[in-house]
Amino acid sequence: MNYTLHQLILFLKITETKSITRASEELNLTQPAVSIQLKNFQDQFDIPLTETIGRQIYITDFGYEIAESAKKILDELKLVNYKTQNYKGLLTGDINISVVSTGKYIMPYFLTDFFEEHPQINFKLDVTNRLQVLDDLQKNKIDFALVSVLPENLDVESIELMENKLYFVGSNSIKKNDLNFDELQNYNLLFREQGSATRKAMENFLKKNKISHQKTTELASNEAIKQAVIAKLGISIMPIIGLKNELLNNELKILNVKNLPSISTWYLIHLKNKSLSPAAEAYKQFISTNKTKVIQQQFHWITKF
Repeated sequence: MNYTLHQLILFLKITETKSITRASEELNLTQPAVSIQLKNFQDQFDIPLTETIGRQIYITDFGYEIAESAKKILDELKLVNYKTQNYKGLLTGDINISVVSTGKYIMPYFLTDFFEEHPQINFKLDVTNRLQVLDDLQKNKIDFALVSVLPENLDVESIELMENKLYFVGSNSIKKNDLNFDELQNYNLLFREQGSATRKAMENFLKKNKISHQKTTELASNEAIKQAVIAKLGISIMPIIGLKNELLNNELKILNVKNLPSISTWYLIHLKNKSLSPAAEAYKQFISTNKTKVIQQQFHWITKF
């Protein structure tokens, strides 16, 4: 066999995109060039790597195995490059972080100073739902995850960052600031989708306080719920961290309800048995040392509420 690193990169991109067109765009190559290289790579194997049905390309099981091996090879080469740079005194590498949707209001502030100190490090920040975050963590696709509830079925190391406070919020058209449990039943309750930590917190609160909820609406993100509350569609339990502008601009208000706020904690976690790269290890140390300063500088506004 005489395949090249370029062919490994190209084939791995094709398995990720499931498209020669998209692979060529992301690699800044022409489609004919990608097709020729794919054929040259395929010719070195007796078993098909791909199948084309109509205009759609499909990766065979054998193709996925080769792609997995290609990724390991390319990751090892990256590590060689990182170690070379480290010996030169430059901290380099990639750090992959997956955060639950509300975490997008927090995580960037814990990246900025470190990124300025180490501009050679590349960050990939994926914002998704909690189930996907934990799946990525379990499959070792990421270095760190930001969660507000520690996973029960994974052995992780965690760094406690800051409190996550959740309140009932409504539009400013609601005249009363204080609502009892009976009055809550008069409102349409807005829920996040199944699997969301925010939804779980809201369900636990309603169940614990024996509050019935006949009128409900489900939305797929905190942003959608926030806009729905502003539009007077209903009320919801939401993390205060994502409501800064709306609260300061008087578009929303916190409703005083007994037994709230619900308080959890934001954690940065990684698999306990994971061998962190030098860049990831440096970032972990940075967070442990600087988290208090970041919280004081960036999140002091929360104390107003």
